[in-house]
Amino acid sequence: MLLSEIIPHIDVEKVTGNTSVPVSGIAHDSRKVLPGNVYIAITGLKLDGAQFAQQAIDQGAVAIVQEAPVPDSSTTAHLRVSHARRAMAQIAQVFHGYPDGKLKVVGITGTNGKTTTTFIIKHLLAGTGCKSGLIGTVVYDDGEKEMPAARTTPESTEVFAMMSRMIESGCKACVMEVSSHALDQGRVEGIDFDVAIFSNLTQDHLDYHQTFEAYFDAKSLLFRNLGKGKKEPTALINLDDSRATELISRVNPVAKVLTYGFAESADMRAVLVTLKSRETKYKLHYAGAIYEVFLPLAGRHNIYNSLAALGTAVALKMDINAAVKALANIPFVPGRLETVVTGMPVDIFVDYAHTDDALKNVLSTLRETSTRRVITVFGCGGDRDSKKRALMGRVAAEWSDHTVVTSDNPRKENPSEIIAAICLGFDGKKNFEVLEDRREAIYRALQIAQDGDTVLIAGKGHETYQEFANEVVPFDDRETVRELAAILLASKGDL
Repeated sequence: MLLSEIIPHIDVEKVTGNTSVPVSGIAHDSRKVLPGNVYIAITGLKLDGAQFAQQAIDQGAVAIVQEAPVPDSSTTAHLRVSHARRAMAQIAQVFHGYPDGKLKVVGITGTNGKTTTTFIIKHLLAGTGCKSGLIGTVVYDDGEKEMPAARTTPESTEVFAMMSRMIESGCKACVMEVSSHALDQGRVEGIDFDVAIFSNLTQDHLDYHQTFEAYFDAKSLLFRNLGKGKKEPTALINLDDSRATELISRVNPVAKVLTYGFAESADMRAVLVTLKSRETKYKLHYAGAIYEVFLPLAGRHNIYNSLAALGTAVALKMDINAAVKALANIPFVPGRLETVVTGMPVDIFVDYAHTDDALKNVLSTLRETSTRRVITVFGCGGDRDSKKRALMGRVAAEWSDHTVVTSDNPRKENPSEIIAAICLGFDGKKNFEVLEDRREAIYRALQIAQDGDTVLIAGKGHETYQEFANEVVPFDDRETVRELAAILLASKGDL
């Protein structure tokens, strides 16, 4: 594809240089530019990518896209744009042949529940013979191979490239998590979604968005931009969330709105719930009919996740009876209330919960289904929203019998300072202790657990590393639990 064929499809303010050149790819890191690439000079918090334009040219870039003024005379094409990330998405979409238009695309945004919901939807689609790819926090799956996810929603160049590979591997759908960062930065710009899901909104990422309102505004972009392509999309919204009504008012009027939840006015409503430690039952009321739903997942939060998945099935015109039936054999989602089998007479779970709302959801589930004590191990990540730390401490104080406060991914922050902020949430309660070393904290929880107790290791879930200021070290909560439990069972002694 020639650069001159791409330019009419993007928002360009000024073009100079030779545009009759073939484009081999797109890069936004000057160090990774290959011959024939278009280099997108993204403006970051500290650096302007335009500073590295010459480096990109030296490495073979045939065009530079930047927000900064472009030279009046240059052999290499220069395109000035008002928003480099948006232009990058537009270029990627054109370069890859508008793959979103050839797939059923489902996007879910919200603070909690995104990963589990995408896994359930992918499972339901597979049950109808619809092969689908997945983009999310745990894994990227292009239908041919899986790879660990670097971030919840990758850059637009990667998103459209993955969608293109999904089509090549025979996928008919793409299910993806859409983070607030991705929406704010234009990483999903121009994607023609068939279904957009809103799960919930609780405090998170205020280190980036600064205010809760700005966080909500970012989430709402997914729904404001619905229906700007050729599809007739559906906005699927959790009516029980406090911001649901306002979000519905922001949905592009061309999109259909379908609501779900426990509220009487929800289009898809769950009633008569039965919760057990490893399963859930409820009755679904939808369109005048009642369906018996069984989930091999625990917790009210998973009822919401399953409702969102069933709503997606309805929006995509799948048979709802088949979808309900398929829920009964959902595969487990890595790091989401995942059971760790150890041989100890204790129920042990690992969960990704890293917000106060997510921690409350998991702990309330365990509290409701456990017959004895609930012991929690958790910490908070460094260089992230610091305001949620005390809130998470307050949740642990209220819903756990005992908590071991520890380190999570401290990154460049002092772990002891993060822990001190968490401990403020206990507000004088004495049902906790502090062990900064995460391995020691997990061992302590297992050591004090008695027959019939429940232990929750929260915050990292599927992650297989721990991130410090100058290094990333291997650390998997699940493997650590199994290893330490084996030591306890073998010796009954100290670590």
